[in-house]
Amino acid sequence: MANGKTDNDNNASSAKSNYKDLCALFINCTLKKSPGTSHTDTLLDVSDHILRENGVKTERVRLVDHDVASGVYPDMTEHGWDSDDWPKIWSKVDTADILIVGTPIWLGQHSSECAKLIERLYSHSSQRNEKGQYIFYGKTGGCIVTGNEDGVKHVAMSVLYSLQHVGYALPPQADAGWIGEAGPGPSYGDKREDGGRVGFDNDFTQRNTTFMTWNLMHMARMLKDAGGIPAHGNQPGEWDDGCRFDHPNPEYR
Repeated sequence: MANGKTDNDNNASSAKSNYKDLCALFINCTLKKSPGTSHTDTLLDVSDHILRENGVKTERVRLVDHDVASGVYPDMTEHGWDSDDWPKIWSKVDTADILIVGTPIWLGQHSSECAKLIERLYSHSSQRNEKGQYIFYGKTGGCIVTGNEDGVKHVAMSVLYSLQHVGYALPPQADAGWIGEAGPGPSYGDKREDGGRVGFDNDFTQRNTTFMTWNLMHMARMLKDAGGIPAHGNQPGEWDDGCRFDHPNPEYR
């Protein structure tokens, strides 16, 4: 073993694709403003490291640090709000091949910041890409969830549904997370009495975070190489113009 890599890692390197032209955006929906410690950020670090190790350009946004207005329009200053930082964040979302949403669990649900993020993503659902498809076609998404009570799968279900609904492609196992025992207790990354960090030795969490990250890279690579999702049967403008893409016409049955 050298540089933390096993012989299996080295043997597999020849099968890996080149990911250096990909970019990934992490949006952390913690309720804690910087520089406060975010346990979700600590688990995002694992995915971020794997992406950067393979040449993917990464960037991280903590949504609560920004003055993002509530609403479902691309710029809420056009709808009564005095300020809205979302357009600046949107420019990062728009250029990212991979979006990874991080959220803590509160009362069994994703955070209020995560709900705001989903609503602001949805505000662009009427926009189109250069092929006339919905704007998020050709991008891939996933989510990372942390908490010290049950709810990882429930939260992931909600977030991933929202991502695919607006047009993101989801690879297999597009989520990962960590939860502690029910009730008050330590959160992911907290220091233990023995000097270790809570959750760092949890094989289930570390494996799933690794698999999720690689599946996102594989999916983004395939989509980029293919030029995105094929543009047929999924263009709203052509549907509005009367094209029905082999949809059965009951008048001719």
